[in-house]
Amino acid sequence: MEPLVQPGSQAEQVGRLILAAIVVLALPAFPFGNYVIYPFMILTTWFHEMGHGMTALLLGQDFERLHILADGSGVALSRVSADLSPFARAAIAAGGPLAPCALGSLMILASAHERLWRPALWAMSAAIFASVIVYVRSPVGFFVLPLVGAALALIAWRAPGNAARFTLQFLGVLGAMSMLRDFDYLFSEQAVIGGKRMLSDTGQMEAALWLPHWVWGAALLVICAVMVGGSLKYALAEGRARLRRKKPPANVVQFRRRK
Repeated sequence: MEPLVQPGSQAEQVGRLILAAIVVLALPAFPFGNYVIYPFMILTTWFHEMGHGMTALLLGQDFERLHILADGSGVALSRVSADLSPFARAAIAAGGPLAPCALGSLMILASAHERLWRPALWAMSAAIFASVIVYVRSPVGFFVLPLVGAALALIAWRAPGNAARFTLQFLGVLGAMSMLRDFDYLFSEQAVIGGKRMLSDTGQMEAALWLPHWVWGAALLVICAVMVGGSLKYALAEGRARLRRKKPPANVVQFRRRK
């Protein structure tokens, strides 16, 4: 009897991603599930806050430090010039919600090319460790993020090719799912973070560019869906889904049985 799903096929990869997403979403409902999912939550917060900080740096501002709190929320503190344009302020605010999707899309695209699997995981691990040294200034970040970085380095070093590819794709989907996790925040004008009430990211965009915060929330969701959907379509195309067969040495003769 032939298997319903061929090993390494597009259907197998899609099935694994769907199963992994369901597990992550369902874990909080089980005993100790919140503890299992906690590193993933901290990682998505790191994506988000680093997005704010890196956007500020790209716009010539000063990214000072990053705090990740025990409840999974976070704050990126940047020093910006007083005459910074409203568009630049809005871009820094949007950098947080868009960063998980943008970085996730890049990881999914990297998963389509075998030569990039391990370098992409090494690069992600190195970025996490570098950020802990330079920017992170909170106990949760100091404890959890190095563990995540070490796990990614271990996968890049020792895991089989399929596991490395799946890790990249899973991290990409996880980034997209973080947008859903923050759905209420995305469509709120204000939020309480670390006991302080402040404007949400879309609230800051509203303050800078006048349109209502829910308009910006919807726009960010659409952009995220397009990025992640396009990258998944590219990476999971049937022609790229299978691992390339390694060419045997010249002194090896292969025999194949016809069906």
